[in-house]
Amino acid sequence: MLIKTFGGAVHGIDALTIAIEVNILPGAKFLIVGLPDNAVKESQQRVDSALREIGSKIPGKRVIINMAPADVKKEGSSFDLPICVGILAADGQLPADDLGRYLLVGELSLDGALRPVRGVLPIAIHAKREGFRGMILPWQNANEAAVVEGLEVYGFRHLREVVAFLKKEADFRPAVLDPQTLRRPEADALLDFKDVKGQEKVKRAMEVACAGGHNMIMIGPPGAGKTMLARRLPTILPPMTLEESLETTKIHSVAGKVPYDHALVTSRPFRSPHHTISDIALVGGGAWPQPGEISLAHNGVLFLDELPEFKRSVLEVMRQPLEDRKISISRSRFSVEYPANIMLVASMNPCPCGYYNHPAKECTCAPGAVRKYLAKISGPLLDRIDIHSEVIPVELDKLASSADSEPSSAIQARVVAARAVQNERFAPYPGVHCNAQMPAPLLKKFCVLDDSCSKLLKMAMQRFGLSARAYDRIVKLARTIADLDRQPRIRAEHIAEAIQYRSLDREGWGN
Repeated sequence: MLIKTFGGAVHGIDALTIAIEVNILPGAKFLIVGLPDNAVKESQQRVDSALREIGSKIPGKRVIINMAPADVKKEGSSFDLPICVGILAADGQLPADDLGRYLLVGELSLDGALRPVRGVLPIAIHAKREGFRGMILPWQNANEAAVVEGLEVYGFRHLREVVAFLKKEADFRPAVLDPQTLRRPEADALLDFKDVKGQEKVKRAMEVACAGGHNMIMIGPPGAGKTMLARRLPTILPPMTLEESLETTKIHSVAGKVPYDHALVTSRPFRSPHHTISDIALVGGGAWPQPGEISLAHNGVLFLDELPEFKRSVLEVMRQPLEDRKISISRSRFSVEYPANIMLVASMNPCPCGYYNHPAKECTCAPGAVRKYLAKISGPLLDRIDIHSEVIPVELDKLASSADSEPSSAIQARVVAARAVQNERFAPYPGVHCNAQMPAPLLKKFCVLDDSCSKLLKMAMQRFGLSARAYDRIVKLARTIADLDRQPRIRAEHIAEAIQYRSLDREGWGN
């Protein structure tokens, strides 16, 4: 008897339906066709053991399983459940009437228990789009799939429960989204700018960076507070929209990073990979393509601490993702695309010993060592970082002060107001959401400089020896500063502040 069940496979951060056709014929052989990988082929042993736990077994006949479309590679253990249900139905042990209404995913353990799988959210979104009535999956994935409205999600702990549900021997209710799973993680409450003593200039630079979506690098000696400041950046970024949460959760779901007690990623990601990371781990890919750290930081912050210590090849692969805000991974047989709309924040010491320009300690580096240290970061990559901010150690009097600084909530309110102006400004231009994303034509349209601004910028370019590539960056920063100041036009004071954020472009730095 020929039976068809349906599973799902992830391609990039999207999904496609996999039809599992099961036919039982005279003979004695178990065969899976349709480009299965080793994990899929090994499902025979897991399915057989699970069936025996519920008093059944794989028929001692010729069992042929075809996974269509046959030209798409099938990977992972999520096909265990649809294969098992298909065998039971083809052998007449299950009614086949409702099998076409549900999409099934789940790994089987040897005792018949269902284990969670990756990529459930994109599969659930696809199931709703394809007109499936619901999904049958492991209970640990039920919260994640229940985010999709209009899709009945049934989470089960054991194969025995799935069989009872399909036989209608028991009354099972679909999972309901728990509002508790949508709350922000409590750990975020421990990070707040009110605990940061001093560093007013750096905090202002961070506010500008978040308001315009600008990339940023902090240069300062060890212990000045660079990492501490960076970890508080997500607290002043605008709250995530539902669309951003869904897209970010899809990426984390594919990577298996969504906790079972959370349905959506509701706080902006903050990823801080170690400097020993490989280029594939950063951008994604591999034999079984997975999102890298850049994509996992989508709609959030990617923090690279001690930037010059990263391998040159790792830093260079970031150039295109920072420009295109997506990552394309191409192989001979497939091509996937992951979004990468990130805010890059980096930190570094000013020199090998760490004390160049320190107010109290003397730099012990040899002549030219500072410039050589900075040269570890390529010009094209540095060109994509809008704000260069020097972090100076805080004086003891300020550290000992008991007074709180401005809280993150107050800074975030200004950032949200500035982003609202930009959203309205760029509404007619798809793909452009903040000032940092402005292409040249929009720069000319929305960043018109009057005579005083032009003269000031020209004088700064000549006096400080600023590079030509710094021109557009300064103008974009000035536009963001004007938005924070609620000014429709860029003024000279906005240009003056923006110039201060391009310290690494000045001639003489490190010499």
